[in-house]
Amino acid sequence: MIGEAVRPRAGAGPRLVTRLLGAAAFAGSSKLNLLGVVLVATVFGAAAFGALLAPYPPDAISLLERFKPPSAMHLFGTDDYGRDLFSRVLAGARISVEVAAVVLSISVTLGTLLGVVAGFFGGLVDEAIMRVTDLFLAFPALILAAAIAATWGGNLTTTVIALSTVYWPWYARLVRGQVLSLREREFVTAATVSGANPWDIMRRHLLPNVLPYVIIQISLDIGYVILSTSALSFLGLGAQPPTPEWGGMMTDARGFMREAWWFPTFPGLALALTVLGFNLLGDGLRDWLDPRMRGR
Repeated sequence: MIGEAVRPRAGAGPRLVTRLLGAAAFAGSSKLNLLGVVLVATVFGAAAFGALLAPYPPDAISLLERFKPPSAMHLFGTDDYGRDLFSRVLAGARISVEVAAVVLSISVTLGTLLGVVAGFFGGLVDEAIMRVTDLFLAFPALILAAAIAATWGGNLTTTVIALSTVYWPWYARLVRGQVLSLREREFVTAATVSGANPWDIMRRHLLPNVLPYVIIQISLDIGYVILSTSALSFLGLGAQPPTPEWGGMMTDARGFMREAWWFPTFPGLALALTVLGFNLLGDGLRDWLDPRMRGR
């Protein structure tokens, strides 16, 4: 019994090897995929280990070190309060990834649930859910998010609420469309005829089939959520000083672009490369998971 209790599950090792080989094959399938993987891995590494890599506390003020250019002591230079920009950019990576993770967790959960229910039941249920969805989609995403953030007051909590409100309708639309095509398939009809509970059909037959599309959309949206977070902070509706968020850092740098070019450059470059990395990763995953896109 003791030997059985500690024995590893059969097939766990081969499955892990298969997944690693699949990830390696994806990264090696094109140079753009490899670049996307490298950029995304760098962002996640900075978010996870930034506190260990940062040479200074991100909020440490040293007025004698104001506007120091990039050097061995300060890789990205310093800002108007003498704070080390390299340390603040690393801290900003963690903030951006955390906000994106929370926003997409809320949006995907709510949107997927409503999309599955609307697509499966149809009729009045579908009509009611989709009209509410259309109401949110009628407004430009960033304007609606800015309006919500301005109403609730600018901080990271309201940023999460505002962006979650903006993003969930897209997932509801996406999942509903996939469920509408899946509910007429033979395996769903067979489950219905056999007397399966509707919720079991949605959980066991529909959700697993729409998850690949949701995953692809998530990989595309992470970059846009991070960009929207920085946009709200840049407008003064997101993270507030002294929070080291990339958009807020660029707002602080607007008045010092001539005498300290590095001040807005490095936060902006970090944001641009992050969005580029997630866009490349999302496009690569879409082409990789959709056989119709391969070979194009």
